[in-house]
Amino acid sequence: MTHTPIPAIFGGAGFKDFDKFFVGFDDQYRRLAKIHDDVTKNIPNYPPYNIRKTGDNTYTIEIAVAGFDKQEIDIEIEGGKLVVKGNLAFTDTEDNFLFKGIATRAFTRAFVIDDQFEVKDASLINGMLKIALERIIPENKKPKKIEVRDAEAKVEKSTKQFLSEDDML
Repeated sequence: MTHTPIPAIFGGAGFKDFDKFFVGFDDQYRRLAKIHDDVTKNIPNYPPYNIRKTGDNTYTIEIAVAGFDKQEIDIEIEGGKLVVKGNLAFTDTEDNFLFKGIATRAFTRAFVIDDQFEVKDASLINGMLKIALERIIPENKKPKKIEVRDAEAKVEKSTKQFLSEDDML
């Protein structure tokens, strides 16, 4: 079996011994590296956004969408990505501007999110789109206490299942 090195992303140095401590995560790490490469190819700077952690399992993405109406904004989750698109129905065609600093162009913003995240709410307040996310932890992923039993109790139980020759007579 050949060892395929894990790609060096995020500086690489902090991850050089990654596979020594995290058993079975190499495929997920490669997937993360691929997503990183795909997302960082063409990073748009419009519209500006914030990501806030609002609780242990809740986050809010705030996107500045001044000039957009709620009917002109589309939010969807596709393939592990939260995609926000804005298409203006009306654009200024007049050239009477002395200075035009407010962008009136369509946009697409994508955020890679974990499978455990769910969009709880989206609201448009004073030109700010707020998308509330919550991490839903499945029952099998929640912490649970494992009882440690005595080895003798297990041996006793297993020996009672077998019949001896004396029991058959």
